[in-house]
Amino acid sequence: MMKKKSHGVGGTNWPVTILLIIGCITIFFPLYMAVIIAFKQPTEMTNDIAGALSFPSKWSLSNFTQAMEVTDFWNSLGNSLLITILTVVIAILLHSLAGYAIGRNMGHSRFYKFSYLYIVSGMFVPFAILMMPLVKQTSQMGIGNRAGVIVLYVVFYMPMNLLLYSGYLKNIPLALEEAAKVDGASTWKTYWSIIFPIMKPMHATVAVLTALGTWNDVMTPLVIMSGTGKNTLPLAQLNFQTQFGTNYNLAFASYLLALIPILIFYLVCQKQILNGVVNGAVK
Repeated sequence: MMKKKSHGVGGTNWPVTILLIIGCITIFFPLYMAVIIAFKQPTEMTNDIAGALSFPSKWSLSNFTQAMEVTDFWNSLGNSLLITILTVVIAILLHSLAGYAIGRNMGHSRFYKFSYLYIVSGMFVPFAILMMPLVKQTSQMGIGNRAGVIVLYVVFYMPMNLLLYSGYLKNIPLALEEAAKVDGASTWKTYWSIIFPIMKPMHATVAVLTALGTWNDVMTPLVIMSGTGKNTLPLAQLNFQTQFGTNYNLAFASYLLALIPILIFYLVCQKQILNGVVNGAVK
């Protein structure tokens, strides 16, 4: 009998291990630099590598305090939270419903098949092409504000979310809906009572992806909310960039403050995302 060939000492797959180490360094090094610079004073910023990588001489929260004042942090945070939360909730409700309607019918209906392809094709349209027409339309409709930004986000993320929901529905057996129909449940009741709760892992996945894109986006609020006096956190952080340079200490401190809410949200939903991947593989 031939022995199974080992990939290394103790069965370790060294190429994969090396790639994982390189990946970890690639991810954690920028984060390390962001934290170090956020706690340093401008006088400690040097051009040499050793000085850039060194710890600050004195750990202080002064940069964070000043960054909160410059960005009007609490108002900007409130705007970002409002836009992100409403976008995620509306996206889950509408996109899951559209994914269910199209996913269950496109196999035997040309109309639903065309609708699916038409909506998903929106993923390939660059925002730069739509930017100027959208600014004009939202202005004419009187929604050149936070409401308009939320509507646009719901539309922008519909192709990706529809793709995810319709794909996940293939793992849910039709027998569940047929049994509910035999018991006298309508399609509407079947969806909200059976299908919608079953898709909970996919809801978490859609929520995280949509929230990340919405929370970090700059261009849509910049062109739509310009002149309203309302800023999201990414918009407020543009205050650190001037024609003469960038205040990196305050900028990185502000970036870390903006990272905390979305990081907490991801950690809360992480278990559901993993469950969705596992369930999809098993089914």
